[in-house]
Amino acid sequence: MPKFFVNSENIDDHIVTLKDDNARHIGNVLRGKPGDVITVCDGEGMDYQCEIIAVSKKEVTAKIIDIFSNENEPDIKITLYQALPKSDKMELVIQKCIEIGVDRIVPVSTEHTVVKLEGKEDKKLARWNKIAESAAKQCGRGKIPKVDKITDFKTAVTGSAELDGAIIPYEKERENTIKSFVKNFKGKSIGIFIGPEGGFSHGEMEYALSKGVASVTLGKRILRTETAGLVASVILLYELEDLL
Repeated sequence: MPKFFVNSENIDDHIVTLKDDNARHIGNVLRGKPGDVITVCDGEGMDYQCEIIAVSKKEVTAKIIDIFSNENEPDIKITLYQALPKSDKMELVIQKCIEIGVDRIVPVSTEHTVVKLEGKEDKKLARWNKIAESAAKQCGRGKIPKVDKITDFKTAVTGSAELDGAIIPYEKERENTIKSFVKNFKGKSIGIFIGPEGGFSHGEMEYALSKGVASVTLGKRILRTETAGLVASVILLYELEDLL
């Protein structure tokens, strides 16, 4: 059943109004017609089963026939602090991490970051958030996780202090695993710092550790930047029993 996200103001008196991209997708791609059933989510954890009433080029209206709570959001809220990777790898990171349940993604500029987006930040951010929306629709999420504006490393570390904890996978770490970290973790929000292709600098690692970010190992093999965040997120969700 196709799923669409709308703002709560588009839901009024058992009628849902879908506009712009949603309307075009229903009318042009799905060839939707009155009587077809779709699922609409308000982005706040509630899903609405709806029957289409009318379809036009700019607007689709549907009546609500059932309402139920979305149960696909993880209890643990993961914020992924992803250093900007080369090429279009960021798109893959966003898509897959949102599919598995990451709550928020913060693109980070680091000392070893090669990508320069001067003058292109807004365009990139808009595209990243569209990818986030598509991924959230595809996997039935109850919200559209946000992709934040690009920030620098120190600002990201400072911001992570608002979470219940944070980890940073590091190839020189030999003892502390995510599993051992979880044993002493109490809370529901956690950050994961992932470096670029060249890794974090020595100074960045020292700064993160000095601010309470825990160094962890992801195993004996060194993972690519586009793989590490996905792996770390899956392990965290599994160890915290969200995926069981």
